[in-house]
Amino acid sequence: MKTINKAKLAARTPKELETESIYSIAINNIKGLPITLSDFKNKKILFVNVASKCGFTKQYKELQTLSDNYAEELVVIGLPCNQFGKQEPGDASQIQEFCTLNFGVTFLLTEKIDVKGSRQHPLYKWLTSKDLNGKKDSKVKWNFQKYLVGSNGEFIDYFLSATAPTSLKITKNL
Repeated sequence: MKTINKAKLAARTPKELETESIYSIAINNIKGLPITLSDFKNKKILFVNVASKCGFTKQYKELQTLSDNYAEELVVIGLPCNQFGKQEPGDASQIQEFCTLNFGVTFLLTEKIDVKGSRQHPLYKWLTSKDLNGKKDSKVKWNFQKYLVGSNGEFIDYFLSATAPTSLKITKNL
């Protein structure tokens, strides 16, 4: 396993951080197995922080539709998060079962992560920091906020929770 030199990591300049690729970020799937984001090069990726007990939970259905309709050019990745109203209290098997039984979810789900705060996952540090993604700063405001990354790993944009997954705001980028 690769050891990370924390002092060297902390000493990186903003310019060095800008060149960090999203494909170098480690994250596990919902079963705890590593996901290799570079496997999705040449496809766009839509990252969505998800929760099972949220008013936006019905968006799982549209996320699945988006995943099915744009399978050749898009990968949808749901990232369970319990930081907003404690609306994702389940463990990995409960989350997987809920998504499959209620919404027929077949798109990729990750381990439960933090999308903000002191334990923010490195993926969300990249997605929310202009110094890292090279384009825009943002804050994750609620469940089902969406982040779109281009087929070469470039940050495209983010969309607030109220933006439907199949809306023109998103699909015009696909």
